[in-house]
Amino acid sequence: MNKKNDRQYLDQAPNEGKGLSQFAPYLINRIAHRYNQTLSDSVTAIGLTIPKMRVLAALATMGELTVNELSVVAVAEQSTMSRTLDQMERDSFILRVISETDSRARVISLTDVGLAAYREVWPQMSVAEDALFEGMDYKTRRAFLHTLSQIMANIRQNEI
Repeated sequence: MNKKNDRQYLDQAPNEGKGLSQFAPYLINRIAHRYNQTLSDSVTAIGLTIPKMRVLAALATMGELTVNELSVVAVAEQSTMSRTLDQMERDSFILRVISETDSRARVISLTDVGLAAYREVWPQMSVAEDALFEGMDYKTRRAFLHTLSQIMANIRQNEI
């Protein structure tokens, strides 16, 4: 960044009068938190948690994943992921097996019970997502998702 751009950024930085309403990371976190809060009661009612919901969605849409890959995709620290997977294995949602290519790695896949749970929670996830875009047309929604994908590519630290 050159000094002119630095100055422009500083002029646009959040201040006490505007708060963080123009600061993208803050807005992204608030949106994600609100989405999770919206779903919390409905996923709890079917015996899930938000981390379990994320695991189900990741495995249902991406297929089997290692624990490390799942931690990235489901946005969880590895220790949290490990506890979540222990519970999900106990509840027959997932199957954990040793990787054929790396005996140190565990590969996680959905069981029929896990797939059924995903199919039960997905409509609620979809309705909550639709609420995020209320009042926006399809073109705006697609453009926003494209922008988020570009941001993800800019910050990506994993191949997933």
